[in-house]
Amino acid sequence: MKNNLLRIIGGEWRSRKLKFADVPGLRPTPDRVRETLFNWLQWHVPGARCLDLFAGSGALGLEALSRGARDVVMVEKHPAAAQALRDNLTLLGARNARLVHDDALRYLGRETEAFDLIFLDPPFRQKLLEPVLEKLFAQALLKQDGMIYLEQESEADTDFARFGLQVHRETTAGQVRSLLLVQSSCR
Repeated sequence: MKNNLLRIIGGEWRSRKLKFADVPGLRPTPDRVRETLFNWLQWHVPGARCLDLFAGSGALGLEALSRGARDVVMVEKHPAAAQALRDNLTLLGARNARLVHDDALRYLGRETEAFDLIFLDPPFRQKLLEPVLEKLFAQALLKQDGMIYLEQESEADTDFARFGLQVHRETTAGQVRSLLLVQSSCR
C-alpha cells in the first residue's frame, strides 16, 4: 500500500501520512501542486468554509483543514474512497469536517449554504465540469469573493467567462492543468 499514501504538507497535521483507497482513476493532487496551491491560498484558507467535491483521497480538503479552514464538506461517491476518508477524519480527530457519501451533482442540488473555497477535481474525460459549474452557480454556492480551484486535463478548453469566472492563477504539471478561478467582478 506504499503507493496509496498521502502526506499532508502543512499546518496542524504537517507530515502526517494517511492511507487512501485503491480506486481506479483516483489520483491525489501531488505534493508540489498542493504546495503551490496553498501558497496561493495562504491568506484565504484560515476561517474559510470549503467544499472538496469529488474528494477522492481527500488531499485538498484535509490540507485545508490542517491549515485552519473553519469547516470542510467532502463529497465522494465511491464507497471505498468514502470509507478511507471517514477513517482518516476519525484518525485525525477532524471535528470540523463533514463527509457526504453521494454523487456530486445530486449533493449540489441539495446544498443551500455558500462556500468561500471550492476544490474541484472531477474524474477526467467524463464531461462533468460544465454541469458542476452550472449547478454551483444555479444554487449560488460560491460566495461573491470566493474562489474555485480546479484540476482538469491539460488539453481541456473550458469557457470560464460563460460562468462569470476568470483565471486568477494557473500551473501545469504533466497532463494536469491546475487553475485558481475567481468571479470576474472580484479580480
